[in-house]
Amino acid sequence: MLDMEQARFNMIEQQIRPCEVLEGRILELLKHVRREHFVPESMREMAFMDLEIPLGYGASMWQPKLEARTVQELHLSKSDKVLEVGTGSGYLTALLSLLAGHVTSVEIVPELNAMARQHLHAYHRDNITLEIGDAALGWGGGASYDVIVLTGSTPVLPATFQNSLNVGGRLFAIVGDAPVMEAKLITRAAADKFESVNIMEACVALLQNALQPERFVF
Repeated sequence: MLDMEQARFNMIEQQIRPCEVLEGRILELLKHVRREHFVPESMREMAFMDLEIPLGYGASMWQPKLEARTVQELHLSKSDKVLEVGTGSGYLTALLSLLAGHVTSVEIVPELNAMARQHLHAYHRDNITLEIGDAALGWGGGASYDVIVLTGSTPVLPATFQNSLNVGGRLFAIVGDAPVMEAKLITRAAADKFESVNIMEACVALLQNALQPERFVF
């Protein structure tokens, strides 16, 4: 039988730290939020492996190192209002909620929304709002956020997301077409100024109804 605590320790030391995740509060969070409770029961023993875990409905949990690096790069604070596009298993939602003020997480697949709700129930978080809907092109009807995270990739990043950031706000998105995608952090430095940094290469499942580029047909 798998020793979960040893597997968790190995994940942090062999996957997370080598991916430049060294912030103490992030590493403590990964010990506290039990990743194995968020994976399908038949895959519990894969919870700490360096791979994506399929959730069904075309969705997957990210690799642990990508989840951890994302949370670190967002520099979350207790005043931050967060939008997560794609709830999936609810694991990343849980991580975000423990560092931010409030997380609104939108999931297009009702069954995944229900799964995440069940997983998160054990954490008794009162700063999470789970919504069902299509947020691939934006969400909230003009609402603004301090942090936005897209958990699926998008070939083209809709301007709606960066325009929904408050000044100082951060947007994490994986942009491009498989097999070449780039995880980007975009910061709204001023009302009309955005700064973009490439964090790492990452290839993840497409957001349902993601914005596509105009493709030439010959």
